[in-house]
Amino acid sequence: MAFPLPSPMRLALDLAAACATAGEVPVGAVIVRTGTTEVVATSANAMRSCNDPTAHAEILAIRAAASTLGTSRLDHCDLWVTLEPCAMCAGAIALARIARLYFAAPDPKGGAVLHGPRLFAQPTCHHRPQVHDGIGEAEAAVQLRDFFSLRR
Repeated sequence: MAFPLPSPMRLALDLAAACATAGEVPVGAVIVRTGTTEVVATSANAMRSCNDPTAHAEILAIRAAASTLGTSRLDHCDLWVTLEPCAMCAGAIALARIARLYFAAPDPKGGAVLHGPRLFAQPTCHHRPQVHDGIGEAEAAVQLRDFFSLRR
């Protein structure tokens, strides 16, 4: 029995699909207020279009949410993203004090939450969001596989 995806993840997957069409690695991110589906910010990868190696979906969404809310502390916000965050993005999530992180596909090569440095498990990490993985994993994995298969 298949269940519908939570609306923030559905939106993140749609953002990822759109950015793949634009030639960006398909990663979408949505920030909502904790316990609601009220969208505070959305983004997708834009490294190529912005000529900015830091323009990951998570970073852009965090910047937009901080601007919208007028604060650098997003402790009443949850982040939904289609791929396990890298070290840079995991660090930004911790610094922004995101309450919960939901991600779809794991990233054994570049991820830093369940893989690699496991940033939130480090004693020097001062904030650890609740982490929920695998939500929409199959669709996100297909998006990524399809994107990279066209480029190899």
